[in-house]
Amino acid sequence: MTGVQTCALPIWFFYPRRGFGQISEAYRQAAVAAGAEIHLGASLCEIDVGSAGALVRAESVSGPQTLACRRVFSTIPLPLLVRALRPAAPAEVLAAADRLRYRAMILVYLALETEQFTEFDAHYFPEREIGVTRLSEPKNYSRVGPPGRTVLCAELPCFPDDAAWTQSDEELAARVQEDLARAGLPVRAPLRRVVVRRLRQAYPVYTADYRENFDRLDRWVEGVESVVTLGRQGLFAHDNTHHTLATAYAAADCLAADGTFDRAGWSRHRREFESHVVED
Repeated sequence: MTGVQTCALPIWFFYPRRGFGQISEAYRQAAVAAGAEIHLGASLCEIDVGSAGALVRAESVSGPQTLACRRVFSTIPLPLLVRALRPAAPAEVLAAADRLRYRAMILVYLALETEQFTEFDAHYFPEREIGVTRLSEPKNYSRVGPPGRTVLCAELPCFPDDAAWTQSDEELAARVQEDLARAGLPVRAPLRRVVVRRLRQAYPVYTADYRENFDRLDRWVEGVESVVTLGRQGLFAHDNTHHTLATAYAAADCLAADGTFDRAGWSRHRREFESHVVED
């Protein structure tokens, strides 16, 4: 049996009754109420920038879309933003974008026919021989869910060119169960359903030269007047949700009623962001 780190549920831990997505849904509702339009299911093609603003071109299920705007606030991975901007970035900037790496994540959800798997909200597995790095049981966060059932969320980090990225749901479920058995947490309850989600850019990888490459991209984007990059992906930062929200509030504070953006104020906020400490 290998060592297992567990995290017990403290009495002061608050969690949305309908899961983490309830936070995003509340922000969506507030944005729409304030007049925002939200387009889902659209893939970014390119962003044409000029002195008067930008044209954002995307492809959706209904066809091509072009949105004219004065300013773009981007939270997509910084390398993807740089590659999408037109006129194209210089060759050395694009090369730096290729060198910034992200760790992918496969989320494997196991729906079990049992009231509870363990009493803990999360288990951490630091061993190299175990592929799963964290196992959470959402029902233990909120104490809400159908009786006689629970769901485990296994986090399996990898790179998109790893074999795990293309494995079937059944293969991934078997792999997770093997890891848990190896860690002394065998799944004995009947498996009702398996759901898999893949996140291509989950965690920034801080290689020895990452700072040089990030700074090169960051400086170049900073020179594009109509574009602001922010958030966990846009700033290549391993941040918590509240840190990411802080970058959004700061960007909003720098946006004046006439549409101008306080770049000096944003630079001050950026220095404040460097003090963020991940909490887990």
